[in-house]
Amino acid sequence: MAPHRSFSSLLVALCLWCCCSSSAIAAEIAVTVRDSRGAPVRDAVIYALPVTGKAPPARRQKVEVQQRDQQFLPYVSVVQTGSAVLFPNNDDVKHHVYSFSPAKKFELPLYAGTPAEPIVFDKPGVVTLGCNIHDWMIAYVLVVPTPWFAVTGADGAAQLRNLPAGAYDIEAWQPRLRNQAQPPRQRVNLPAQSSTAFQLDLKPEVRLRRSPTDSGDGYR
Repeated sequence: MAPHRSFSSLLVALCLWCCCSSSAIAAEIAVTVRDSRGAPVRDAVIYALPVTGKAPPARRQKVEVQQRDQQFLPYVSVVQTGSAVLFPNNDDVKHHVYSFSPAKKFELPLYAGTPAEPIVFDKPGVVTLGCNIHDWMIAYVLVVPTPWFAVTGADGAAQLRNLPAGAYDIEAWQPRLRNQAQPPRQRVNLPAQSSTAFQLDLKPEVRLRRSPTDSGDGYR
């Protein structure tokens, strides 16, 4: 009888494992973002907020917003609340990085290389970056309370991956969004739904550009 009991126990354990695994199946959703004219929108942040339960805490990972050719790279970043971000200066001139945004106020006084300590973004919201020396240097960090996010490319497309099955509110944000207080939102159920699309009402693009004659001299 012992072999029979062992087989029964194994069968029960296997059934339980299958049930648990099926409820935790990772899903993904493809998102496309276009403007009111139907053109693809790049630099749009897409993120998923679970309808019930809490999102897992931020993972320890290396996040950087670089300064290169007297520009911030990337122009738009997204991190989970609690993430630490480094701001390496890869130029041969010094920069003074700052933000006056309510979500994160900080300053990195005139420096070269990489600051010893990262900046921790501990509150959700939009953080606008600037350089106190080079006025055209502007970038954005969106801090969200979820690990499921992505930024659209030139084709306006992004993928949200490794989401546990369930209901989510998908939100879309972009620096030129007219209504910053209420980003558009859509409810999706995974894995039943595999794609969704947004149409954003955007302001005209106005970005400061570096003057061709500006060498950055005087701030080395």
